[in-house]
Amino acid sequence: MKKIFLFSCGLFVSLTSFSQTPSCCDQPVAQVSNDMALLASNQSFVMLHEEPLPFTYQSAAGEMVKFKTADGTEANGFLLKAANPSNKWLLVYQEWWGLNDYIKQEAEKLYNDLKDVNVLAVDMYDGKVATTREEASKLVQVPRERLGAIMQGAIAYVGPQAQIASVGWCFGGGMSLQSAILGGKQTVGCVMYYGQPEKNVERLKTLNTDVLGIFGAKDSGIPPATVAEFEKNMKEAGKQTTIQMYDAPHAFANPSNPGYNKEATADAYQITLNYLKTKLKV
Repeated sequence: MKKIFLFSCGLFVSLTSFSQTPSCCDQPVAQVSNDMALLASNQSFVMLHEEPLPFTYQSAAGEMVKFKTADGTEANGFLLKAANPSNKWLLVYQEWWGLNDYIKQEAEKLYNDLKDVNVLAVDMYDGKVATTREEASKLVQVPRERLGAIMQGAIAYVGPQAQIASVGWCFGGGMSLQSAILGGKQTVGCVMYYGQPEKNVERLKTLNTDVLGIFGAKDSGIPPATVAEFEKNMKEAGKQTTIQMYDAPHAFANPSNPGYNKEATADAYQITLNYLKTKLKV
């Protein structure tokens, strides 16, 4: 397995936090970037995603919940509450398939390993889950306003005192970064697995955290050139980023993917866990 570490650092910058408003529904609805929707119109990108293997997961600790969103409706999430009262939260963002049982399993694994951290896996598709590439390529076309409203709702749900880290894969990797931007001063950490990075340097300047990016060197959907551009933009924004590159294709950490890379996934998970423990101070 080939691993490449890339580092860049700069000055810490923090702007006004969305989370200072007590209710998500009092805020204007945020429009967030969703370049994955554009990628999904490319058939070659769609074909990068092997259709998920059947899987059913019964959670020992989690439950589905509803929360209000900034557009006046509701959204769903899979919630795992910390055994002891805690203001530490991890927001988990789905792959482009939706909030399926694989994501719930991963959320519970992180919950068990982090301890005393609340975990909320956010449903970005309003209850819909894809089982084929064609379905996923349609579901990922969520309007930017709805994506922003759901994320604002999740941030409001965890509360104004919450310290928030985020993690996501594929579509969710990009959403993890967008969520970190929306979280403002409450954001303490962000992990994105092979997600489409934010390209607007001015938006990156509002990040209140560094970013851990995990990518595949053989990923033709989010290629190394895209990752290098993200690193450059983060540096220009005065932000720190750590890029972990594996000799692997897109979605290598998804156990439902027939091309799942067990070794790279285990290594990436340990790096992710160590990062989140440091950021959430657990």
